Amino acid sequence: MEMSFPECQKCETGILVPLSDYGRDGATIMYKAWICTNPACGFNIRIDNGEISFGRQASQSTK
Repeated sequence: MEMSFPECQKCETGILVPLSDYGRDGATIMYKAWICTNPACGFNIRIDNGEISFGRQASQSTK
């Protein structure tokens, strides 16, 4: 089964791909963030503590 992801509406070049994470109790959080595959764009959407934020600079975790 082939999956397709949405085109980035900001740069119209990259594709938004989903990222998952783990919650405080170790439960999986599917699609916690979506990030553009175009490094020059960097657009992202995140869910943090139930609030949606976008446009924050994406960075690599130190964990």
